Amino acid sequence: MTTTKVTSAEVAALAGVSQSAVSRVFTPGASASAKTVEKVRSAAAELGYRPNVLARAMVSGKSRMIGLVVAYLDNQFYPDVLERLSNALQERGYHVLVFMASQTAGNVDTVVEELLDYQVDGIIAASVALSSDLSARCRAAGVPLVLFNRAQDGEDDSVVTSDNTAGGAKVAEMFLAAGHERIGYIAGWEGASTQRDREFGFMRALAAAGRSLHCREVGNFRMEEARAAARRMFAHDPPDALFVANDHMALAVMDTLRFELGLRVPLDVSVAGYDDVPAASWPSYDLTTVRQPAGRMVAETVDLLLGLVEDPTTPPRSVEVNGQLILRGSARIPQGWDT
Repeated sequence: MTTTKVTSAEVAALAGVSQSAVSRVFTPGASASAKTVEKVRSAAAELGYRPNVLARAMVSGKSRMIGLVVAYLDNQFYPDVLERLSNALQERGYHVLVFMASQTAGNVDTVVEELLDYQVDGIIAASVALSSDLSARCRAAGVPLVLFNRAQDGEDDSVVTSDNTAGGAKVAEMFLAAGHERIGYIAGWEGASTQRDREFGFMRALAAAGRSLHCREVGNFRMEEARAAARRMFAHDPPDALFVANDHMALAVMDTLRFELGLRVPLDVSVAGYDDVPAASWPSYDLTTVRQPAGRMVAETVDLLLGLVEDPTTPPRSVEVNGQLILRGSARIPQGWDT
């Protein structure tokens, strides 16, 4: 049994409209009356017609697709962001192609080169750093790029992040106000701007109070490495307060402290993280953390990217969104501070 594809001409004939009217009904953002839309969609459903999106993209020069590059999804922050970005872009008539790219030499560049081959209208790079050559390649191809939750040197790329420096400072100020004397820090991947800025804000606030860091380890934003970092840190002269560069690591650190090392959180040590992932509010963790305002960050990212798609002459812009310190039970709360 052979079947032939239904054409837009057949839909137009059954609906009693022109072929261009059928095209407008199936083109996002195009104008068509409610009566025309109803007749065309009814005829299309009866005939089993599906528009050829790729062919339409070749004619219009727009694919209505946005490429999203993500380094990992095990951190709860990114699945939430991915869903928000997809929903927000679909509401604006775009679809998302998701590509995974580990932060290894050449891997990110290869993935973005593949995205360019798909003729995407724009690219969002979430939690990955791009080479300057690749950023220039995107600009030369006329494909706008926005970095989400990651910044890099230079002023040629548009960036949306939370205010990581201010967030780190808020944690330090809380620990100091609570009377902690031995303050430690577990860093994320040191090639990430988020890690760098959170630590910078944290250290600057300590220095402003005439204090220095008691101890430091690196967890590379990975649970197992964060657990190992906690074991090393608490083997000798441990801290009485600990800032962990993101919640993904902080949850693993809390489990290690309580169930492996037998410490009481926050009686023996206060712990704070960064992101406010869903598990942070679970009663078993009750983690004090700096909230990344994902909704506002996503809205800024979509507006910024689609603005660049519609007007390529728009200059690049850097947006920092302030995040709230969420006080919970994992850290000693300073007297007079509201939860």
